[in-house]
Amino acid sequence: MTREQVFAEVQNIFRDIFDDESILIANNTTADDIEEWDSLNHINLISAIEKEFKIQFALGELQSLKNIGVMINMIIEKNK
Repeated sequence: MTREQVFAEVQNIFRDIFDDESILIANNTTADDIEEWDSLNHINLISAIEKEFKIQFALGELQSLKNIGVMINMIIEKNK
């Protein structure tokens, strides 16, 4: 899977979780950029991403997720 494909799928997951087709994410997007991105939606996002990409994040990895770009890199690395 290319970075663009992973990014597009993560974009779709965000739109689904937040029930908003207009959400646009970027590499530097953080929870501060999306008003509804609270702790519950964070859990829902991680769960949906793990399910979609058939991966598992370790607790330490989750704590290092600074933005979407880091998350995309981690997904790609786990899918190698």
